[in-house]
Amino acid sequence: MSADLSVRGLTAGYGAIRVLHGVDLDVPAGRLTAVVGPNGAGKTTLLRALSGLVTRGGEVRFDGAPLPATAAAIVARGLGHVPEGRELFPRMTVRENLELGAWRAPGGERAARLERVIALFPPLGERHRQLAGSLSGGEQQMLAIGRALMGNPRLLMLDEPSLGLAPRLIDLLLGVVHRLAGEGVTVLLVEQNVAKALALAEHAYVLERGRVALHGPARSLLDSDDVRATYLGVAAGPRP
Repeated sequence: MSADLSVRGLTAGYGAIRVLHGVDLDVPAGRLTAVVGPNGAGKTTLLRALSGLVTRGGEVRFDGAPLPATAAAIVARGLGHVPEGRELFPRMTVRENLELGAWRAPGGERAARLERVIALFPPLGERHRQLAGSLSGGEQQMLAIGRALMGNPRLLMLDEPSLGLAPRLIDLLLGVVHRLAGEGVTVLLVEQNVAKALALAEHAYVLERGRVALHGPARSLLDSDDVRATYLGVAAGPRP
């Protein structure tokens, strides 16, 4: 079962450096919500704060209840996070990395989840004995997403899944993300590829300097002259 997320007045940073300044956002259950914005806007810090990896202030409610502050408790509640950079275990096999994502699950349930991940990402099945560090960039991203899915998250957060990948692989991976949302998984997608993120999402937020600058239906933002000029490099005016 998917879950909704409500964030009010979220603050976070690193030591004395404040990065997020009172962020409000809502992620409805079973929907794909995107967060876009320039480098340094605070997108990664947002996900890290929600995952308990940096100290946060403000109110965060997950499925109607306060979200715990510690990473382990947050994962146990059903929030999965695929970080930028993937953070795999390179000297462990593909299968070992995947099984780590479901270490809390009984053996039978773990096997069923593994089967589902392999169905989503067939190359992982073909390379299940291969070391994670020897995979291509696209395969490593598949593995990172697959490992998060092995935890059976009710909300999946992805940080820049398209970073450094060829266009064909970007379309493949984001297609799987869209499919997951269609199957009822709540998805919060942080993505620098603004056009693709807004084309996939139902609702989106534009983050600038740690604050929400704009938000609304993703299609409306994609059609906005301001968004197109600032983030897509397209001059305002008539569109084909």
